[in-house]
Amino acid sequence: MSTQEQSYELIQTGRVPIKAWTRGLGIEESAQKQLTNISQLPIVFRHVAVMPDVHFGIGATVGSVVPTQGAIIPAAVGVDIGCGMMAVETSLDAKLLPDSLKALRTAIEKAVPHGRTSNGGRGDRGAWHKVPHAPTQAWKTLSDEYKVLAAKHPRVGDGNDLNHLGTLGTGNHFIEVCLDERDRVWFMLHSGSRGVGNRIGSYFIALAKKDMKIHVHNLPDVDLAYFKEGTEHFDDYVQAVSWAQRYAMTNRELMMDAVVSSARAELPPFELGEVAVNCHHNYVAKEHHFGHDVFVTRKGAVRARLGDLGIIPGSMGARSYIVRGKGEAQSFHSCSHGAGRAMSRGEAKRRFTIDDHIAATEGIECRKDKDVIDETPMAYKPIDKVMEAQKDLVEIVHELRQVVCVKG
Repeated sequence: MSTQEQSYELIQTGRVPIKAWTRGLGIEESAQKQLTNISQLPIVFRHVAVMPDVHFGIGATVGSVVPTQGAIIPAAVGVDIGCGMMAVETSLDAKLLPDSLKALRTAIEKAVPHGRTSNGGRGDRGAWHKVPHAPTQAWKTLSDEYKVLAAKHPRVGDGNDLNHLGTLGTGNHFIEVCLDERDRVWFMLHSGSRGVGNRIGSYFIALAKKDMKIHVHNLPDVDLAYFKEGTEHFDDYVQAVSWAQRYAMTNRELMMDAVVSSARAELPPFELGEVAVNCHHNYVAKEHHFGHDVFVTRKGAVRARLGDLGIIPGSMGARSYIVRGKGEAQSFHSCSHGAGRAMSRGEAKRRFTIDDHIAATEGIECRKDKDVIDETPMAYKPIDKVMEAQKDLVEIVHELRQVVCVKG
């Protein structure tokens, strides 16, 4: 790895270079191996861009930006299709918040299904048992295209869909009430396309492997099987992934409406501000870079064109940021999607105690039990180092600190 005058580090191990905005952070060996595998593919255009929150992922590396010509790699998009962030500024000042925020947290938890029970099946507390009016109406804008997809690929339609619309999920998905540097209150949340997106992603990853079975032995990793443009399943995947991305954005909008309504019932009157961001960080889009139309897959990365607003969240107890893109061409107009895991969930559970977690989340109204130890702040990279490593990619517009955090 050689030092360049640019803000990125250059790794020359594959067919195309890897440009990594990871100074002061490094890349774990398993993630670097994944990146090398991706960089060897004949469909990758120009170079692979790596964000400072990079870490090992299932199929492909989290925190990577993969531009491809004439093909898309479903595993590079992943199974949490359209996962992303939404944030809304309010007119409410911190001094108007009640001394205890437990009632607000409880109201949000009541309004938005979260978590997972019954193995995601009947009775799952993270799904609607009786779907409210708002998700039912929103589903009408999604259902016709979904029926077409499910008719052609029945496994896509076999599971949760409408009953997950407007719900949070598990893992690193969250809803937060935050204060910015002016002590202005914000609402922020993180989720994606839920069960139906997972099913679409898993199905098409398997289908790509099947389609490439004659050539799959030539791939550096079988998970990097891809659909070539012009084939039937390429078109089907583009349709399915585009639909899942719309579902994910709608999901966030519905949850935000529910959060705002809950807050209005618990807090003094407020108005919503002008700054509102709803952006994906697990998705694929057709874009124009370096004179070519390419498919850009961002797995754990946010689009950061010149002037684009984005969200880079920290972990529970850490700061988060509203940012504005600088349009850096070498990163394919991208920035990180968060702090990035510093260790696996299992390692975090082995290493940290409930007391460690309580100390790290002091002053924040949130869960402080053993089931969220894998999401404790120490399991993630330091957000200040992540922001420093990508200062050429984005500028900070607002710095947020959590006061309420709802986890699935």
